[in-house]
Amino acid sequence: MLQNTSTHERPSPAAVFAAVGGLYIGQSVIGGLTFLGLPAVLRAAGLPLDQIGLLYLVVLPWALKFLWSPYVERYRLPRVGRNRSRIIVGVGIALCAIGLVILAFTGPSPVSLAIGILFVVAVITATVDIACDGYAVEMLAIAHHGWGNAAQVGGSYLGSAIGAGLFLVLVDHYGWKDATLVMAGLLLLLALPFVFGPAARTRVETRDGAPSLINALKRPHVRKGLLVAALYVAAQKWGLAMLGPFLVDYGFDLATLGTFNGAGSMVVGFGGALLGGLLVRVYGSSRVLVVSIIAQILLLCVFAAFSLHREIAQWIVMTVAVISSSCVMSIGFVALYACFMGWSDPRQAGIDFTLFQCMDGIVSMVGGIGAGAIAERFGYHVAFFVAAAVSLCVMPMISILLRSQRLPPTL
Repeated sequence: MLQNTSTHERPSPAAVFAAVGGLYIGQSVIGGLTFLGLPAVLRAAGLPLDQIGLLYLVVLPWALKFLWSPYVERYRLPRVGRNRSRIIVGVGIALCAIGLVILAFTGPSPVSLAIGILFVVAVITATVDIACDGYAVEMLAIAHHGWGNAAQVGGSYLGSAIGAGLFLVLVDHYGWKDATLVMAGLLLLLALPFVFGPAARTRVETRDGAPSLINALKRPHVRKGLLVAALYVAAQKWGLAMLGPFLVDYGFDLATLGTFNGAGSMVVGFGGALLGGLLVRVYGSSRVLVVSIIAQILLLCVFAAFSLHREIAQWIVMTVAVISSSCVMSIGFVALYACFMGWSDPRQAGIDFTLFQCMDGIVSMVGGIGAGAIAERFGYHVAFFVAAAVSLCVMPMISILLRSQRLPPTL
């Protein structure tokens, strides 16, 4: 297997946090635009929910990136040579920006063309993420994994604030083309700390063996961790797949929705990520994961009530939406991704961590498409109640799995 990078060879943790944090923000800008911003734009234009749900096909590259992760890792960590993370990230982010420029001029409809462009961008972004995650786990000492995880989850919420918040505000004021071009420019800026930071200062190394999927799947923690990931994502994400369209149908305009999305993700989501790290240290990952599912069940039932009683004040509805999609979810995913880091072998972290994320992507895609079909045919209240029921069934299963397998309890 690969040799670990020794402590004295690692760059400073602060430099790594800044470098990977910018990339995580940039990736989430694309995710927020695709899964939160664009669905709201399409719903405001009158598209049916089942067509909007097809956007979750863009998750497919994230669900399948484990298939090419060994090739990425072998290129990133050659048997003899320098770490090539910088090359993968630099070229990948440039191509993603070009994809968004093309999308700016083609427009959000027809939906099939937008999905096609975003699918290609997702393939490239997922490839960049393999290198980014592998670099983070490889370069950070175990003592700093918690902060690396905070950079990942917190960065995702900051990126979501831009992609789902700022983007909608810009669309409302300046139109689709200008808003999307701004997002493309931001991607390039956010990648600069990585491209010109510690990843640019590497030395020639000799490594033994080669990363592989077989090595990952032989490890019990990886196999059981994949099941935990699938169950947890079903509990936390399925119910929120139609949140953006629901808020549009409830009467929120794009500018208001974008403002609340942005503020919620940037303040509440980022704060929730920091709080989640503290809670995991104090109470352990297992308890935090279960409590976050319980909170989500209650909030999904509240959303079902909102869909049946449309006279409830908008500020109340938006407050619950921010708490659910930003605070509760960020706390839970800090705990889950902390486990991911603990379960990943630093010698092939790009593969191990990718496997967990792929399970996240597969379950998210299935839930997003299913939620759109259910909401279109039976109404939002049924979609929310079904998601709550799934969460209720999943909660004890996760608790038993974490306890019986003795998976890492803390950051």
